[in-house]
Amino acid sequence: MALKITVIGTGYLGATHAAAMAELGFEVLGLDVVPEKIEMLTRGEVPMYEPGLEELLRKHVAGIEGSTGRLRFTMDWAEVAEFGDVHFVCVNTPQKHGEYACDMSYVDAAVESLAKHLGKPALVVGKSTVPVGSAERLAARILELAPAGGEVELAWNPEFLREGFAVGDTLHPDRIVVGVRSDRAEKTLREVYATPVGQGSPFVVTDFPTAELVKTAANSFLATKISFINAMAEVCEAAGGDVAKLAEAIGYDERIGSKFLRAGIGFGGGCLPKDIRAFMARAGELGADQALTFLREIDSINMRRRGQMVEMTREALGGGSFLGKRVAVLGATFKPDSDDVRDSPALNVAGQIHLQGGQVTVYDPKGMDNARRLFPTLGYAESADAAVRGADVVLHLTEWSEFRELDPAALGALAGTRLILDGRNALDPVLWREAGWTYRAMGRPAA
Repeated sequence: MALKITVIGTGYLGATHAAAMAELGFEVLGLDVVPEKIEMLTRGEVPMYEPGLEELLRKHVAGIEGSTGRLRFTMDWAEVAEFGDVHFVCVNTPQKHGEYACDMSYVDAAVESLAKHLGKPALVVGKSTVPVGSAERLAARILELAPAGGEVELAWNPEFLREGFAVGDTLHPDRIVVGVRSDRAEKTLREVYATPVGQGSPFVVTDFPTAELVKTAANSFLATKISFINAMAEVCEAAGGDVAKLAEAIGYDERIGSKFLRAGIGFGGGCLPKDIRAFMARAGELGADQALTFLREIDSINMRRRGQMVEMTREALGGGSFLGKRVAVLGATFKPDSDDVRDSPALNVAGQIHLQGGQVTVYDPKGMDNARRLFPTLGYAESADAAVRGADVVLHLTEWSEFRELDPAALGALAGTRLILDGRNALDPVLWREAGWTYRAMGRPAA
């Protein structure tokens, strides 16, 4: 009999996972405790922007004309426990207020609410990013609470979704990692992921601690690479070098690779910053804090970039006060192809300049509503043209393809001063300079 799958938590990760499992042919039941989310998803709408996700949902949500009907949503824990053979836990693990550590309250609550209803054999699968050691503790808690006792097992299957590519990353993952304690759990997860494995996705079987460490280790490595090139940008600025050429040259070394070597205002979002901080906190609890002290410097380099962008803007405007200066900011989200503004370097820079008296106008293709909620006092425009009109300086802070395709000459006719600062090193300096702009970027020569 075909496995039935449930997904606990229907935020960014859960909604994507639920839709993808339905696409792989499973009957899926999603659960959330927020009624508005369930109502939206039942209509085939998603509460966030993610390319391709809404189309995939509408293809499978029951009650939508022409759908497969394989995907439904509920708020009833008992219904979920009765329905599912495999229960994926996809709830949020934010940073604790005032601490580096991860807040496990949502995961704990989800596992406890589900476990007490599990009266038949089932596999509970954690996908949330958690501190190493959590799976061991949760497995013991499930054993304690589940009426079916030892017939309910836990496995850990970390997610590696990239915002903007989440649908593809779920349906065609570059690797599937499962932390299991039995052949039965491994066999079940091989069945769940039979299609991507059959298409060539590697399937890596580990113990609990290794599976928990994979996501944080991967994010820490990525953060290190980004902060490394940003540190080189600081050195290039001091020495008169060009970080873009430096990155190109070292990127040809196959031991290093060219990806994520574009210097700029650094990383943000809901994952990288909080994951490396939680990793440091957990290493400290385990007595291995010295192993990760370098991550503190990675975090510090990253946060410093935002202040450096503000100072670069001040210097470009003559070095004085921002009072009365009109600043256009292109980009509000932490990365392109997303509407996510959590810990966004672009909005942070915009906010700092605004607090220092600048008249800041922001435009972003998808993140405007979320940005307004977070920074209601900033100015917002409905297009890049409207944001740039009359500006003393233009800051390019999120590398949307829309911004790379702007016509510098047409934009120059609208700007008060043809001065652009590229906080992502993503625009073509030659093109902008030929159109009469003064182009500056972090870690690169002024001309």
